Amino acid sequence: MEATTMLLLFTLLLAGQRGCTCTASVVAGEGGFSVDFIHRDSARSPFRHPALSPHARALAAARRSLQGEVLGRSYSGASPAAAPVSAADGGVESKIITRSFEYLMYVNVGTPPTQLLAIADTGSDLVWVNCSSNGGSGGGDGPADADAGGNVVFQPSRSSTYSQVSCQSNACQALSQASCDADSECQYQYSYGDGSRTIGVLSTETFSFVDGGGKGQVRVPRVNFGCSTDSAGTFRSDGLVGLGAGPVSLVSQLGAATHIGRRFSYCLIPSYDANSSSTLNFGSRAVVSEPGAASTPLVPSDVDSYYTVALESVAVGGQEVATHDSRIIVDSGTTLTFLDPGLLEPLVTELERRIKLQRVQPPEQLLQLCYDVQGKSQTEDFGIPDVTLRFGGGAAVTLRPENTFSLLQEGTLCLVMVPVSESQPVSILGNIAQQNFHVGYDLDARTVTFAAADCTRSSASS
Repeated sequence: MEATTMLLLFTLLLAGQRGCTCTASVVAGEGGFSVDFIHRDSARSPFRHPALSPHARALAAARRSLQGEVLGRSYSGASPAAAPVSAADGGVESKIITRSFEYLMYVNVGTPPTQLLAIADTGSDLVWVNCSSNGGSGGGDGPADADAGGNVVFQPSRSSTYSQVSCQSNACQALSQASCDADSECQYQYSYGDGSRTIGVLSTETFSFVDGGGKGQVRVPRVNFGCSTDSAGTFRSDGLVGLGAGPVSLVSQLGAATHIGRRFSYCLIPSYDANSSSTLNFGSRAVVSEPGAASTPLVPSDVDSYYTVALESVAVGGQEVATHDSRIIVDSGTTLTFLDPGLLEPLVTELERRIKLQRVQPPEQLLQLCYDVQGKSQTEDFGIPDVTLRFGGGAAVTLRPENTFSLLQEGTLCLVMVPVSESQPVSILGNIAQQNFHVGYDLDARTVTFAAADCTRSSASS
């Protein structure tokens, strides 16, 4: 990488930069920054439906998780539903999973900067933004509740720092079968497991991020990204920031271009707190140092983008109920937790034995274990025991009742863990299980670290 790709932590307002009035000071030498990690149902999201109750939003999130059969198909190597573009058609193709997105982040692209609201995805790598009015339209076939967003278009011709990437570059080659146009520039198609895809030109540009901790801005020159000229599928944002473990993700690029390392973390606030945003941290701020922090090593994955760890056993109320070695993806973009039946079935049996509430039918038959809590306070102790997940390397993560159960309709409390299946064979630690945990991903150390935390207090927007 060139020296110009070093992270610039500005200590003075750059008054002479054309059109830029937004760059403020950042504390130099801190080696990290934080941004808001915005849930799609929060008050700051354009996708939020204010008419829906918190229970209705929780139920909709469960539905989105269970619509993810494509995750299993992509993970097992089958082709997505949409017809792929071959190398002969002039594109780079990479099949990566996608779910209906759950978290968003703001990015500023170019000089002068254009602010865009992008999907933040820990399950894919490519960073891309809309460079035409067709770049994120999705063709109108997305879910009914995704009718906002995708309105901002980045105009490369208006930026003094934009350039295109050659098809001989490492970045182009990293996307797999590289293809050149007549000018030897890198044309790509990036396909997701549900058939969604983005098509465009691989480019470089200056990205800047509003630092929620330092209340300034961090600028990163020459970020490789897709300048999307067309897309199809369920996108309704201005772009997507891939936070996966592969070489072209934002995390890997920050580590290669700066001194902050290939690490990030987040602290997810409870879903019922719609007026705050969670926090996404990079560099030194991604260090998980709270008391009780537990680290588990990353293990080989069928897809380079995934953060996969070993899940070895499950305990209820401190008593081990199942041991069964399995691999599980840690993912912020999936709401529910999917477990191997060898772990889930004994867990459900023990919960049924211990919980004395009245069983009821689950809403829409989505989940398998629900209880009647009508007339009880949401803060009341329902007699639900803690659940402890034991990962590889001896890391034990204890989930509180709010990590394992959720109110999906008025008076109905349901277990938000479901079994993997033939159509959905991938174990996933979903975002409800991660709420009020500081979760750190370190690609240099090859670990994922968990620590219980009060994420509302650490919110970048608070």
